[in-house]
Amino acid sequence: MNLLSAPSEIDHRATIGEAICPYCGVGCRLWAEAAYGTVLRVKGAPLAPANRGGICAKGATLPQTMNPPDRLSQPQVRTGRRDHFRPLKWDQALRHVANRLADILQRHGPQAVAFYGSGQLDSEAAYLAVKLFKGCFGTNNTDSNSRLCMASSALGYLSSLGADGPPTCYDDVDQADLVLVVGSNMAEAHPVTFDRLKARRAAENGRPYLAVIDPRRTRTAAQADLHVPLAPGSDVALLDLAALRLARRGALDEAFLRDHVDGVDAFWQAIGRLDEAALVAAVGAPAATIDELVERIAASRAMLSFYCMGLGQSSAGVAKHNSLINLHLITGQISKPGAGPFSLTGQPNAMGGREVGLLAHQLPGYRLVADASHRREIEQYWRLPAGSISAAPGQTAVEMFRGLESGRLKAIWIAATNPAASLPDLHQVRRALERAELVIVQDVFHPTETTRLADVLLPAANWLEKEGTTTNSERMVSHSERLLSPAGAARPDWEIVAGVARAMGLPGFDYANRGAVWDEFIGLTVGRPCDLSGMPADRLRQEKQLQWPCPAVDHPGTKRRYLDRVFPTPNGRARLIAHLPTPPKEPADAEFPLVLTSGRIYAHWHTLTRTGKSDKLLARDGSPYVEIHPIDAERLGLAAGELATLQSRRGVMRVPVRINDSLRPGLLFAPFHWGDLWGDDQAVNYLTIAALDPQSKQPELKYCAVAVEEARLGNGSAC
Repeated sequence: MNLLSAPSEIDHRATIGEAICPYCGVGCRLWAEAAYGTVLRVKGAPLAPANRGGICAKGATLPQTMNPPDRLSQPQVRTGRRDHFRPLKWDQALRHVANRLADILQRHGPQAVAFYGSGQLDSEAAYLAVKLFKGCFGTNNTDSNSRLCMASSALGYLSSLGADGPPTCYDDVDQADLVLVVGSNMAEAHPVTFDRLKARRAAENGRPYLAVIDPRRTRTAAQADLHVPLAPGSDVALLDLAALRLARRGALDEAFLRDHVDGVDAFWQAIGRLDEAALVAAVGAPAATIDELVERIAASRAMLSFYCMGLGQSSAGVAKHNSLINLHLITGQISKPGAGPFSLTGQPNAMGGREVGLLAHQLPGYRLVADASHRREIEQYWRLPAGSISAAPGQTAVEMFRGLESGRLKAIWIAATNPAASLPDLHQVRRALERAELVIVQDVFHPTETTRLADVLLPAANWLEKEGTTTNSERMVSHSERLLSPAGAARPDWEIVAGVARAMGLPGFDYANRGAVWDEFIGLTVGRPCDLSGMPADRLRQEKQLQWPCPAVDHPGTKRRYLDRVFPTPNGRARLIAHLPTPPKEPADAEFPLVLTSGRIYAHWHTLTRTGKSDKLLARDGSPYVEIHPIDAERLGLAAGELATLQSRRGVMRVPVRINDSLRPGLLFAPFHWGDLWGDDQAVNYLTIAALDPQSKQPELKYCAVAVEEARLGNGSAC
């Protein structure tokens, strides 16, 4: 049901403004013109620091995604999952949600409810969800789909350098003489940043040198000076091997290690026991290629490393991040322009969600729920009784859905994400949502794979229909303007969360506007590593963007961190943390002899809830597929275009074959964007495994064992 209200005054006139693109974590600022309830034009804002006028195909086609037929514009509820939804007014919907949550809290206690959000939520909405659940309900069961992409990166920064958040900035692209890309297909997943790198290389005769570490020869690797085609899951082996060979070459920064790094002796003792020949065999790349990589690192004056899901989506994700940061520490390639470890976030506000404490182990201002002093600081700021905030970390993304299936969790509030397509082991996710007593979904569109399993639907404002604040990959905090009125009765996410809290009779949620929420939150960052206290709403609205730390209203913001070589650890020193190589949780075997990895492609983003509305993007990539090396295709008797059946220990996928010799033999690739709305047996996450990194709880979405054969019809004949 799409009940659109009459356009307001803001829609009757042409309005021009700027907002951050709602796709990846590059943080492109886009210039837009809107009138009469629609977006007329979108282009890259020419003076924006993140994109400098650049825009990708997804951003350029945003006008096609604003008000499609499946726009959710009215609160809806149903009594049973087999019933049809019926519309409600907002006051009815808020009372209904408030009463249902209060009843479950009264019967089962605070650990029976959870909030699962995303990096699509602006910081204001995520902050209020944290305040409601962790402060008022007394449960730390809030998490984000950032758990699927950035949890290991965040913990890698914290454990190695003392605090989350990259020390680098996009301007380092212009200063580096070596760019190392690890587990990231930047050309497709973060194309505007990669375009900046390409432009410099074109203008400066191939500088900086580009090395790409990836099992696939991706579009990024194809443009590199050096491609290291390591075996899937062998990242720690390669990084340990590089450290050993750098030491042998005398390429260490001994003064930096002596003066600024702890754990040096223990590190060399741990990895010094490793056999280099065994490491080379485990990596599986040509020995000369590995030697060339080491030589390039040794000769570099400024090494910048970009990395993404290829490192994080692993049961050894934290180990991989620590091991890459180790290379920067042992060579002194940090704390100076053009150098440092630079994680590429997957969503526009994945960083902001961590700043406000949305992940299950966090509290606002990069605090931790396990720290008693941190809990007391938040309780005092929110004027809560001592002990209101639980000392136990909450359930993380995958754990929440295990909890729903087991009955430990009774209710989940899902906002701005589509876990019924994006989480691993989707059969388990469906069982979990079907078992839940209450599923609330807050979204812009309906149906999605997740809204189809909901009890309550809450309509959220779309891009350009709300003001908001987000933080991109380089710690740039940006304000987005509102140019349109929300469709129908849709509301900004922060207003929905605050409305439920007020309907429950909870104090502290009577905000005059979005700016009041933001200004309250930044008070919790004073003196913290992510200090945003110098960015009140009025200043951000005027200046548009500032980088943290920014501790005062006259502070210009901070491009690079740790230039003084003082790290936010108790003694001011970074830490070397040794890890030994470990195999993935589900190696290939005789029954499932191939390895499947998944990833993003240029035309699409996450689960197609937005890019799937664009005819232009669907014309470019309109259906799922699996890529197979020619050797494997010949052995299996598969030809290009044929339908293949992929089977893992958890599920089945049936998609057309593409033959691609850029893969290693034995490795398959499939994009993860398509879910059940696009057809049966097309979602790669029916196959993926929910094995978790023991520290970060990030799932191993990049590696599972599968078997492949030609797809067959119901009568047993081949397709």
